[in-house]
Amino acid sequence: MKYLINILILIALLVLIGLKLKENKEIVEKRVFKFDKEQPINVLTSKVKSTTAGESQFITGNFMSNKDARINSEVQGKITAIYVDMGSYVKRGQKLLKIDAELLKLQLNALDVKIEGLKVDINRFKVLTEADAIQGIKLEKAELGLKSALAQRKTILEKMKKTVVYAPFSGIITGKMTEVGSFAAPQMPLFQLTDIYKLKFTVNVPESDLDLFKLNTSHPVLVDAFPNLELTGKTIMIGAKGNMGNSFPVQFEVKNTKDLKIKSGMFGKIKLSETSYEPKVVIAASSIVGSNVQPKVYVVKNGKAIMKDVVISKRIGDKVIIESGLNDGDIIVTSGFINLFDGANISHK
Repeated sequence: MKYLINILILIALLVLIGLKLKENKEIVEKRVFKFDKEQPINVLTSKVKSTTAGESQFITGNFMSNKDARINSEVQGKITAIYVDMGSYVKRGQKLLKIDAELLKLQLNALDVKIEGLKVDINRFKVLTEADAIQGIKLEKAELGLKSALAQRKTILEKMKKTVVYAPFSGIITGKMTEVGSFAAPQMPLFQLTDIYKLKFTVNVPESDLDLFKLNTSHPVLVDAFPNLELTGKTIMIGAKGNMGNSFPVQFEVKNTKDLKIKSGMFGKIKLSETSYEPKVVIAASSIVGSNVQPKVYVVKNGKAIMKDVVISKRIGDKVIIESGLNDGDIIVTSGFINLFDGANISHK
């Protein structure tokens, strides 16, 4: 009897568990989103229109200083004077810092005394040698000692010149790493000097656009921080090696404004224009789906998004020129690709 009761209880528990699982499944199915392929998908569209080449295109890049160097001393010693501060504009050859030269002066005075003594010895040894009173080797040693002392004197004088640190080029003091009373030594940086009188502007260009640039040619350069300012950039370098995205660096030399508005690190754009007058289909690069090998676009037909193959002839900045696959008047999808598929019903603006 007890065994039968246990079986009935077990059956009842299994039934309850089954009912609970069924209930949970119904709740989950109600909560899970079911994508309706017939439901129109909201997208943004644009009508294709051929334009004549010559329309301006832009490639983004950034400005860098023409020169940027850490200045240090070639001799060691205590710093006695600093003539510049952070933000100071300096000219090439301008004094930046003075190092104590008293020890070198003492060494020079001692060496001068030695030199005078050697000169006296040489004159005396010459007289004695001519009279065969001493061996000629003493005169030779004295003459060699004088030559060595004179060489040491030149070395000390050169070191004394280097106790004053000068600006190697014109620029702005953008870093100061020392103070009066500190100790200077070779390889110990004292200042950061940055030249922004001229700037280098660098852009990364797709391989298909490299033929637009030639060395020593000029292009307009715009500055993001100053929309109304247009500068001129001279092409000084075309990269020989591409990056992971198969783009190549192209560098321009740009003369800064008189008040040095443009700072190192600012962003800008190089302005390009094509010279052909043949109308071409130009669309936003963001409209392209698929790979670079098989680019495609979604064309709107009868309220549906139809995927269509296209051939790209060139990429310029954020736009692409379509060689074939699109015609004037075609409406293409430009945004809203999530859940979009070939043949999907769409709602567009």
